[in-house]
Amino acid sequence: MSESSQIFFRLIPAHRLKRPATGAEWHPPADVYRTNDGWIVKVELAGVQPDDLEITLRGSTLRIAGSRRDTTCHQSVLCHQLEITYSRFEKTLRFPCSIEGAEINQDYRDGLLILHLRCQD
Repeated sequence: MSESSQIFFRLIPAHRLKRPATGAEWHPPADVYRTNDGWIVKVELAGVQPDDLEITLRGSTLRIAGSRRDTTCHQSVLCHQLEITYSRFEKTLRFPCSIEGAEINQDYRDGLLILHLRCQD
């Protein structure tokens, strides 16, 4: 490492150099709304490809899992600042009633996964 690089890294506080754990699972934030015919769930999943999503319903539990991958970093790139977690994620939501068998309409836009769960009466 060059002397100027060593000086630069000494000036940055150590906690700013740490990258979020790449092997650690993360849990995206979600909003849940009750509707006349079921539920709307919005999950913040910026950078996740729709094909990388797994959505399951079991009893009163909705599970959304997948991976966010970093496609920018490769051998010719030097990382300056890393704050986004790239790894597997899982979000589990529990509802006050059974949602198993609900019809799911899925929309994914602007980094938000929007699920409309239409429950059968």
